[in-house]
Amino acid sequence: MLLGTFYTGVELHREDKILYARFLLPHTVLSTCRMAGGLRDDITCLYNHQSCEPAGGHHCHASLAARDPVGYRELVCSRYGLPAEHCATLGTAANMRNAAIAEETFGGLDVIAVCTGGVEGNAGRVGDPAAVVETEQGFERLTQAPAVPEAGTINTMLFISRPLTPGAMVRVIMTATEAKSAVLQELGVGSRYSDGLATGTGTDQIAMAAVRGDSRPLTSAGKHAKLGELIGRGVYTAIRQTLVLQNGLVPAGQCSVEAHLRRFGGDAKRLCRDICRFLTEEEQALFAANFLAIERDPLTVAAVAALVHLKDKTSWGILPQSCWTETASTFAAQISTAVSGDYQALAACRADLAVYALREGNSAFLHLICRAIALGFQQKWPQPDNGIIRPQADEKGVV
Repeated sequence: MLLGTFYTGVELHREDKILYARFLLPHTVLSTCRMAGGLRDDITCLYNHQSCEPAGGHHCHASLAARDPVGYRELVCSRYGLPAEHCATLGTAANMRNAAIAEETFGGLDVIAVCTGGVEGNAGRVGDPAAVVETEQGFERLTQAPAVPEAGTINTMLFISRPLTPGAMVRVIMTATEAKSAVLQELGVGSRYSDGLATGTGTDQIAMAAVRGDSRPLTSAGKHAKLGELIGRGVYTAIRQTLVLQNGLVPAGQCSVEAHLRRFGGDAKRLCRDICRFLTEEEQALFAANFLAIERDPLTVAAVAALVHLKDKTSWGILPQSCWTETASTFAAQISTAVSGDYQALAACRADLAVYALREGNSAFLHLICRAIALGFQQKWPQPDNGIIRPQADEKGVV
């Protein structure tokens, strides 16, 4: 089905598991395609193909794409009537019906961004530990490598209505990548391979195409040039939209304690269990029944997010590690008072939580936050007969 024609130079179609663009005018293409990648003038079609399902998918297409990319391209092109030898390709597990299209224009300059994306299983931060090394024999799994990546890829196709210099085309890729990372930063997407914020996924791909013609080619696609602004806005918008469609990833959905702590190992089940360790049996039942309401309370999320951000600032070296105990106990106390609503108890909470802020590491960090939430909950619903539970902890905060 024809989805649209843009600047009289590109037709965009979607059929079944493929989204493809036919060029009505000659284009220069720069792509990450394994067979027809790099800078090319002989490409007449770009496509993005779904080769498997996002979870548990072992379709033969996915295996063929990795083992024999040329054969995979020929198989896909023969099915949809595309010229295999003149196609640059992208592959993914994302649903093509969840693709997003964004069009930005200014003074006869058109930028079309077409994106698919999923980040739930494969989001990563640049510099995370690698899983494989490429040798003469192919890819070999590294010893002590992270778990095999789950599905998750952000694919971007960009179409530009003006000629560009080769250097400007490379700059297009840089600008588009910054836009992608900005989306993940704003949504607070965490890496699945470290405790850092994600900057992309481990399998992201991109292809951009600029019209060839006699007019003077544009030389800049950076942030100071209008072309760069259009690319940034278009890619940003399209990736935001496709993540909503594919993953249901919306800003309001990230108003969650778990969403901020998942990259440190704090899934909902673990958080609820560890918080309940500080509560009586009666309190545990009440807390568990209301866990979701507390875990998504905006003020509690704000306090947790502030402490997470300060942990990042400390790990990046912006804040000194020597101040972590004071910093962590102070802002953990903010978590307690956000839960309880009793801000007059801030100093008492800080004193209680200081011992839990002495230890380092992600487990200790989660332990501190769980204690802070439990303390706030007990202050909100005090029990005169037993008071607030204070598990015995050593001088390093180990209970």
